[in-house]
Amino acid sequence: MRSGSMCYIVPCPSLAVDSTLRVGTAGVNWGLCMGPYDARKLGAFSGIPRAYFLVKSVGKFSFQCRLVTGVFTATRCGIQRYRRGDDWVNSLAAGAVAGVAAGTRSWTHVLGMACLASVCSAAIDFSSTN
Repeated sequence: MRSGSMCYIVPCPSLAVDSTLRVGTAGVNWGLCMGPYDARKLGAFSGIPRAYFLVKSVGKFSFQCRLVTGVFTATRCGIQRYRRGDDWVNSLAAGAVAGVAAGTRSWTHVLGMACLASVCSAAIDFSSTN
């Protein structure tokens, strides 16, 4: 157990809110980038319908990013506190829960989300300790 880990200093809901705000902002940016692309791909939107489509796209991407990030962070922190350990298993389990929360019904997508979250979290942990 690392005594300097944020999970042991800050409450889990605070970590979840912080990560949700940060990654939600990335979701807004992603929506702003993908919205015009999707609008062009779907057809010739112009004027108010295009603006409505873009706002809807930004909201969708932001909500999805916030949901997955909040669930992942809160679950990882809770498991980390329960197990009293900071390793890849916490991230793997939290990634699986976040994959289910994202609304996917395919076990291959849940497994992929779990592996992706575990690898990213392990890389972040490794880079912050070395």
